[in-house]
Amino acid sequence: MSVASVSEAIVVVNAGSTSLKFGAYAVDASRSLPLLCRGEIESMESDPHFVVANATGRQLGRHEWGSGQAIDHKTALHFVITWLEANLADRKLIAAGHRVVLGGTRFEAPVRIEGEVLDYLDSLVIMEPSHQPYNVLGARALAEAFPGLPQVACFDSSFHRTMPEVAQTYALPQDVRDAGVRHWGYHGISYDYISRQVPKFAPQARRVVAAHLGGGASMCAMLDGRSVDTTMGFGALSGLPMATRSGDVSLSALFYLLRRKLFDDASLEKMLYERAGLLGLSGISDDMRVLQESTDPRAVAAVEYFVYAMTKYAGAYAAVLGGLDAFVFTAGIGEHSAPVRAALCAKLSWLGVKLDEQANHANGPRISTADSRVSVWVIPTDEELMIAQHTLALVRP
Repeated sequence: MSVASVSEAIVVVNAGSTSLKFGAYAVDASRSLPLLCRGEIESMESDPHFVVANATGRQLGRHEWGSGQAIDHKTALHFVITWLEANLADRKLIAAGHRVVLGGTRFEAPVRIEGEVLDYLDSLVIMEPSHQPYNVLGARALAEAFPGLPQVACFDSSFHRTMPEVAQTYALPQDVRDAGVRHWGYHGISYDYISRQVPKFAPQARRVVAAHLGGGASMCAMLDGRSVDTTMGFGALSGLPMATRSGDVSLSALFYLLRRKLFDDASLEKMLYERAGLLGLSGISDDMRVLQESTDPRAVAAVEYFVYAMTKYAGAYAAVLGGLDAFVFTAGIGEHSAPVRAALCAKLSWLGVKLDEQANHANGPRISTADSRVSVWVIPTDEELMIAQHTLALVRP
């Protein structure tokens, strides 16, 4: 192994509105990218604090700016990169990879951030205002703080560009579609990772439905590892109910609320993103763990609604795929909620799903019985590693 191959690292950045998550990966001869550390800076607008841990979870460092303080993305990224350079055993950072939710029609794969790339991505903020502006801001801030560091953008929408045109199209006039209104789909970095893991567990499975169930939740139908449909549509709001996001709602109901002047466009969007979903249904919590432990009828109803929505999409995607070979649960709820998995598997018994209750309580990896016609799996996702792999492929092809 060469000296260069053991002394380099890649950092992965996920910039949010008030937080910054990051992970650092070693670049070695095998290109396996072992995790060096992972951390975040939270509450950047009011009480910024930094914490970082190694791959086993052992804390490596902390820092607090103080309550009532505020830092911007450039300050946060400068702190993170400086800390990494000082604490990663003399490893040199060779690139940064960013999660960006929307790549639009121009970027259907990860891309080096150079030239007019960020200007184009900024132009998409009007389409996806909840995540896109902060993803782009993070890349701009890092470029200002460390202008010589190569950067790569990886898009949540890219994986779904393999969907057939009919699945990417809405029944709207041509001029409206030309304005960019189409079914983009998100969580693509997670599904990209899962698509590469499925053959290791179920090598014969061609027709797969994966459910990324976390604070944001979606499902994806995959044929031979390629997306053919997904529940999130134009924005990251439609499809399944989420922690605080509504999921599918009748458009007529939204027009009604506007006509009644109960909301304007800004407050309506805020309600749908921040006060709906599991929180809106239950009036108790947006946390599935809290809802599952509660006997309050509203909490029970919220969990039932979540499973019901998944059941509808699972049936639709089985039809789109012409059958189903495997079903995959991933992300926070998918990886850790045995009750949610059991409830959905019971609803899918008509497809031949048979749950192994003991394996389900142990969180898998396989939670279906040997004679289940559809194999069911719990496969942890790793979006950061997927970004690191794409970044390495572009900077060291």
